Amino acid sequence: MAGQVLIIEDEPNIIEAISFILSRDGWHVRTHSGGEGAMAAVRERRADLIILDVMLPHRSGFELLADIRSDADLGQTPVLMLTARGQRKDREMAERAGASRFMTKPFSNAEILEAVRALAGAA
Repeated sequence: MAGQVLIIEDEPNIIEAISFILSRDGWHVRTHSGGEGAMAAVRERRADLIILDVMLPHRSGFELLADIRSDADLGQTPVLMLTARGQRKDREMAERAGASRFMTKPFSNAEILEAVRALAGAA
């Protein structure tokens, strides 16, 4: 059963692509396009799953993830982190920060769907 996904990403093309892929799969998708105001969006939208870019204007995805994980109401929300940097240290930082899953850009439609479905099933 598809639920609500919040995408926090600053690249319009990536927002559009992921939104299209997930909407076509039955997900209700909401978006926020930067670090500023992102926690307010997370609290307001109460998504079942968050897709979070690492590099955002105003606040990094790692800072936002720390805020999400420290929030009593939101801390267990699955978070898929996206980054254009796929080095081992980036993956390790994401794991230490509490990311549920880590994916590098570019990714295929099938990869994003598989990741979202797996995280939703684990929630």
